[in-house]
Amino acid sequence: MRTLDILRLHPGISAEDLARRLGVTERAARRYVATLRAAGVSIEGVRGPAGGYRLGRGTSLAPVGFTEEEALGLVLQVLSGRPAAGRDDDLIGGALHKVVRALPEAVGRQATLLRERAAATPDHRSDQQPDPLLASELINAIAARRGVVIEYRSGAGTELTADVDPWGVVARAGRWYLLCFAHHVAAVRTYRIDRIASVQRTTRRFDPPDDLDPVAALGEHLGVGWPLQTRVVFSAPLDAVQPWIRPPMGRLEPHEAGCVLIGTTSNAEMYAREWLPVVPFPFRVEGGDELRAAVAELAAQFDAALGDGSPDGAP
Repeated sequence: MRTLDILRLHPGISAEDLARRLGVTERAARRYVATLRAAGVSIEGVRGPAGGYRLGRGTSLAPVGFTEEEALGLVLQVLSGRPAAGRDDDLIGGALHKVVRALPEAVGRQATLLRERAAATPDHRSDQQPDPLLASELINAIAARRGVVIEYRSGAGTELTADVDPWGVVARAGRWYLLCFAHHVAAVRTYRIDRIASVQRTTRRFDPPDDLDPVAALGEHLGVGWPLQTRVVFSAPLDAVQPWIRPPMGRLEPHEAGCVLIGTTSNAEMYAREWLPVVPFPFRVEGGDELRAAVAELAAQFDAALGDGSPDGAP
């Protein structure tokens, strides 16, 4: 593959210079050329002081070439993020299969074995990949600066039709989000793309903010605009607590007791069971009612787990 790249970039290169660029002997370089010719690659050679190697007229090369290390790295990363890609009936798996098949035999052999034999444990995000066609519709609308109407279903099952100006598509922690201006609330909102059921482009044009940073804006707005209020006071300095706070949890501010986390959520159970318990500092939930109830239920469950009895009165 390196020999092909060098011949493509340096037509007329001498065997000596080819060997130097490859880091091999001149004899080895000539052997590489002979191997490529035997594989059907047209390589012309001209003798003499001004001679050298060049690809034959009409020679067509694959637009992308991988080293063995790059090919294996690609397969590993795809499988780790999407275990189902080991199957050809999976959308991404089918694309990966085509990439591996397009590799030269010597390079693709190990990648093929790795894809067929390796196993990855599915995680909770395996079903959260967005529909590629739907994501493409959003990206095209962003590029054209056209508004869209989306059909959305929240994690709690609430269905929503929203007319929005799509500002950006951003990946964060394995999930893809749409950052947009939502006209029904006249405010910036974020929506999980895997929860968007449909996208319909409108004729309305829009201009995003001149200083828009989609990544920063996403982090700022993930924790606002949801129906359930949250307020949690931590008995620790803000700087110590901040690294443990995920953007969807809300905004951290100084407080006389240490710091306070103010935000909103659509899922109090997830907030109570998945987000708060990992913060290694004492805290007090001051609001809202749904979050307090979810925390109380979790506390009762753990209190029962440490009691003498067992669930349902079993011995």
